[in-house]
Amino acid sequence: MNKAIKLFSISILGGIILMVVLKIVMLLTGNTAYILLFNFDYVPLLKDLRPVWFFGYLFHFVTCTVSVFALFYILSATKYQKKIWPYVTVYTLGGGALFFLTALSPQPPAPTDLMAWIFWTLGHGIFGYTIGLSISKWI
Repeated sequence: MNKAIKLFSISILGGIILMVVLKIVMLLTGNTAYILLFNFDYVPLLKDLRPVWFFGYLFHFVTCTVSVFALFYILSATKYQKKIWPYVTVYTLGGGALFFLTALSPQPPAPTDLMAWIFWTLGHGIFGYTIGLSISKWI
């Protein structure tokens, strides 16, 4: 299997794990961080796409895939592409920062929801670990 197919598969796996983690959090706590995964109503042009549920999932998986390919090739320039910690670090910090895009949307969670931010950030750390571990083992 070539590298692009492996990276694509890893990104889909990571995206599914992120979804499952945040869905479990929502089921156990009622926290709405999960909803943000599929929210694109703050993106011009994309916000008008229908059906919203379909394009929400597509938005989530395209974002996962683009970010995995981009980070892998950026890290390749430094020879860190097979280390786990850069993926955990970048996705945890990046996810934590991107949470605040929720301020641009009327949908939950609120940008002031500290628990949603914590769950979102931890979920992205798990995503980063999944991506880094998978790359270190499969590529």
